[in-house]
Amino acid sequence: MSLFNEVLNAKKQLESVVAATPLTQNLNLSDEFKSTILLKREDLQIVRSYKIRGAYNKISSLNEKERANGIVCASAGNHAQGVAYSCNLLNIQGKIYMPKTTPKQKVKQVQLFGKKFVEIVLTGDTFDDAYASATADAIKNHKTFIHPFDDEKVIAGQGTVGLEILENCKEPIDYVFVPIGGGGLASGLSEVFRHLSPNTKIIGVEPKGAPSMKTSIEENKNTPLKTIDKFVDGAAVKQVGDKTFEICRYNLEDIILVPEGKVCTTILRLYNEEAMVVEPAGALTIAALDFYKDKIKGKNVVCIVSGSNNDIERTAEIKERSLLYEGLMHYFMIQFPQRPGALKEFVNNILGPDDDITYFQFAKKNSREKGSVVVGLELKNKNDIMAIKINMTQNGFEFQYLNDNQDLFTQLIG
Repeated sequence: MSLFNEVLNAKKQLESVVAATPLTQNLNLSDEFKSTILLKREDLQIVRSYKIRGAYNKISSLNEKERANGIVCASAGNHAQGVAYSCNLLNIQGKIYMPKTTPKQKVKQVQLFGKKFVEIVLTGDTFDDAYASATADAIKNHKTFIHPFDDEKVIAGQGTVGLEILENCKEPIDYVFVPIGGGGLASGLSEVFRHLSPNTKIIGVEPKGAPSMKTSIEENKNTPLKTIDKFVDGAAVKQVGDKTFEICRYNLEDIILVPEGKVCTTILRLYNEEAMVVEPAGALTIAALDFYKDKIKGKNVVCIVSGSNNDIERTAEIKERSLLYEGLMHYFMIQFPQRPGALKEFVNNILGPDDDITYFQFAKKNSREKGSVVVGLELKNKNDIMAIKINMTQNGFEFQYLNDNQDLFTQLIG
């Protein structure tokens, strides 16, 4: 059976389980980009992401023996919630492996949706670590492994997002921006559009720190990454699926890499302007619009908002990453004179009226004339940083700019 037919069958299978999420025009974004920007609100699913589609479609297809043996999965959070909810609905025992770095909110939600039918195991630092543990468990105990993306049933379930978009949009769609982690959603959705709306350009979006699909397509083979930035946890995998790679390399028009800081700026903007709470992966497609602003002008554009499982404990990090990306947060290691009045002199002679010290780390050593101080400054205008650097030089403050020294920045700031 073709993948497209699998998607059509999945739609029937999911009718009583999955919400047909809204496809709504966002007026602010439409005005900004001089186009019609439609948001497919998968963040409004019962498990707050599209992952329920693929998980339920796969698990509901298992035979009686497979159901009795139970299932295993690995996930950074959203797939786990979809699997947990499906296990609860179908009365199937599931064991869910998640990275230790998974936000607490996602772990709690998995247990909430799965109730007595799931056991959660936190292991390793990345999805790939959890994946290795889960597959080993499945082989050892003869359980069915529910892959988060590289399975035809899972891909077909995710593809129902594409069917809903086309059912709800009366005008031709010029562009669809879809987030890519392992590639399940991009594969299923792009296959639907290939059959039903072949003129629509499907644009994949990955975090800059985890460009696994783009790298693989450029290398012309499924290529694992050695290291990744795990911040966009719902879309940060070291290697995409073999099946999803083959589909995406054929169906995608382009792949955009979005800096994690830009994602954070978008998260804050959506909260402040739209009262939308989205996770980093959920903000990817909207964050990508800036990089396509000339091409989408006057076009009909759909952005998939893939999930809203964000942890409030990450707010401080999200804000700082946003400020760093926007050029409004700057860190220095400064050689400070160890005498009374030095800090007052720094504030009066170096900083402008709108500049704020948000980080100051110093340990006085009486045997030295100067001591190293790590200072964090938050600015109102990003262009003010040049004046600060000039003022420090003219006033005899020796300094090292940490924003440009990633290794030292990580060691001193974290």
